[in-house]
Amino acid sequence: MPYVLISTQIRMETGPTIVGDEFSDLVLMAQLEADKRTVLGNNFSEYYVNEPPRVTLNKLERLGYRVVSMTGVGQTLVWCLHKE
Repeated sequence: MPYVLISTQIRMETGPTIVGDEFSDLVLMAQLEADKRTVLGNNFSEYYVNEPPRVTLNKLERLGYRVVSMTGVGQTLVWCLHKE
């Protein structure tokens, strides 16, 4: 899967960072040292890392990913990355 979305809440710029969902690449999630969590009331799981987005973006760059776009959606910051 060459595309990855990561996000964080604006008030949480120091982490945690959401790095995937239940369908994400398990190898990549292991490389990012992400933990799978299901929030009470949600019927889906997400992978989190307890570090700021900047650290996660640096890790993804070392793995060959490049930022394609970034946006703010309400109180959430979202980055889209792609690996050639």
